[in-house]
Amino acid sequence: MGQAETEGRTVMMPRIGDDAPSFEAATSQGNIDLKDYSGKWLVLFSHPSDFTPVCTTEFVEFQKIYPELKQMNTELIGLSVDSVPSHIAWIRSIEENFNTTIGFPVIADLDKEVSMKYGMIMPGESQVETSRAVFIIDPDQKIRSIIYYPLTTGRNMQEILRLVKALQTTDEHGVSTPANWQEGDKGVVSPPKSQEEAAERSQEDGIEYIDWYISKKDI
Repeated sequence: MGQAETEGRTVMMPRIGDDAPSFEAATSQGNIDLKDYSGKWLVLFSHPSDFTPVCTTEFVEFQKIYPELKQMNTELIGLSVDSVPSHIAWIRSIEENFNTTIGFPVIADLDKEVSMKYGMIMPGESQVETSRAVFIIDPDQKIRSIIYYPLTTGRNMQEILRLVKALQTTDEHGVSTPANWQEGDKGVVSPPKSQEEAAERSQEDGIEYIDWYISKKDI
């Protein structure tokens, strides 16, 4: 983990490959424990504040992808430093104004315990609001991806979906995914580890051979 200074405290910033920091927290749907999500993929995201315009558009869009995430054994949890009553009131407003029922829990991180553990507060941008952070956590509760967005920029939900699918594809098929990969595209085969393997690569069945260090295959 890396270090960062927030509100006069030195905190450890989690990195890809680290164990996801454990937590118990109050949410808009009751208390949750990270351990409850063991065996599932998890998208944990923070937003700056309830009752703000960009965050509202994001919640509507997160809800749109939530059913597809659930089909992929993936849960969704939101977080901000607002209270449970604030979350409930805002969610009700979203439901009334956008005809959207929010089905995922939202952590009320008033003491900033979870956001500090995950490095969700960027002091150079805001000392009091959580940034637009996205953490993808795998079934073994390892952090597999971290994305940060500035306060002014809403997230692209299709990219979050694509990223979860790519990570799951890597785990299932042992391949990497190339730029702009979409579900159904070929995966990238790991480069050969010896001259002998490099010489044999072009002869392998089911391989789209481009050069010794880059080949693709159907998955």
